[in-house]
Amino acid sequence: MKVISIANFKGGVGKTTTAINLAAGLQKYGKKVLLIDIDPQANLTQSLGVREEIDSSIYTVLHKEAFGEKTKIEEALHTSCGLDLIPSSLDLAGAELELASIYGREQILSQLIKPLKGYDFVFIDCPPSMGMLTINALVSSDSVVIPLQAEFLPLKGVRSFLNHLELIKKLNLKIEILGFILTKFDYRKKMNQQVKEELEKEFSDKIFKTHIRSNIALANAQEKGQDIFTYDKNTNGAKDYSELASEFLLKFK
Repeated sequence: MKVISIANFKGGVGKTTTAINLAAGLQKYGKKVLLIDIDPQANLTQSLGVREEIDSSIYTVLHKEAFGEKTKIEEALHTSCGLDLIPSSLDLAGAELELASIYGREQILSQLIKPLKGYDFVFIDCPPSMGMLTINALVSSDSVVIPLQAEFLPLKGVRSFLNHLELIKKLNLKIEILGFILTKFDYRKKMNQQVKEELEKEFSDKIFKTHIRSNIALANAQEKGQDIFTYDKNTNGAKDYSELASEFLLKFK
């Protein structure tokens, strides 16, 4: 089982879209994937149609684990569109303060994930900041995937994220960058091409060759609470994420 954080300091770059649709694409290849939403904004949770109050969430199990109650992450398991999900909730917004005084606070999520069985991949959708929740995700992970738009401001955010990732390596020596995914990509835009070339010069083989093109169907699918394959398997979004899933699997051969 490989645990992968999907992270970037900048919001709106396609982290949640990538988490959902890459997971759905991998399931088409017969892989079992668990999604964990550790962002208090709960975009992933809502994008999979879980929009009402729920009895158990990632906050519930984090809180129990932090304060010594016996718990399992599966207590918060939901299934939507055939995807297994540990949802977020508004309560998670207070978790940063709650965890601040807990010994070993950086390891709490890791302790919940370690006993998991039956999954090929666990994807953690992170908040767009380096707070205690993101630190927990990165400490739990084997690798990190970084979605970003091919524009210069998101590129600056990536460099800041990488500086913080070096500090995380003191807590998790095994973590590595699996790759950068260019999202909302338009081959006709000169800036998109320039940023892609700059990334390739700096990070060479860490750039996924598959780029996710701008595609309104991706947003429409999330509005419907569905992954892109359930919504419309014939869209460019579905084609791109299917190709990305295939390329993703090659990294583990």
